[in-house]
Amino acid sequence: MAQTKDIIYGLWNDEEDLLKAVQVAKDDHLEIMDVYTPFPIHGLDPILGLSESRLHIAGFVYGALGTLTAFLGMSWIFTKDWPIIFGGKPHWSVPAFIPIVFELTVLFASIGMVVTFYVINGLGPGVVNPTIDLRITDDKFCIAFDKADVDVSKVESFLKNTGASEIHSKTI
Repeated sequence: MAQTKDIIYGLWNDEEDLLKAVQVAKDDHLEIMDVYTPFPIHGLDPILGLSESRLHIAGFVYGALGTLTAFLGMSWIFTKDWPIIFGGKPHWSVPAFIPIVFELTVLFASIGMVVTFYVINGLGPGVVNPTIDLRITDDKFCIAFDKADVDVSKVESFLKNTGASEIHSKTI
């Protein structure tokens, strides 16, 4: 059974106001559960203290694996398994391998990164994630706090003072 959380959250209409509110929350040492926005906001990650994603490293590893798979596979096929000379090319013609090596590099990197992203973020078929407010995928910006981690009256005061257009409580 999924664990439920009692949360309190505020909604903002503008990303600049949200950035200011997140900075105030950090300065006041309020424990932010999460910040939800309809699009990426430049400068939000450093304020929240989030480190840079390492997904690009995984992409490089998957791409290198694709390159190695293509190069070794074609080397084995054209030199050992099916050594046919066609078009006057030698058995092991590296320039002829380049298009397939490139394609498998891109294929392995893209599929590997998508699968890694889904696994890390708990996404995929059959996964149902709770929705705090449907408008945060459209035009609202949200800061959510877990009631178990914060003083609710202090958070309500913070939300009012930083210009939240709406304040709600919910169990997710």
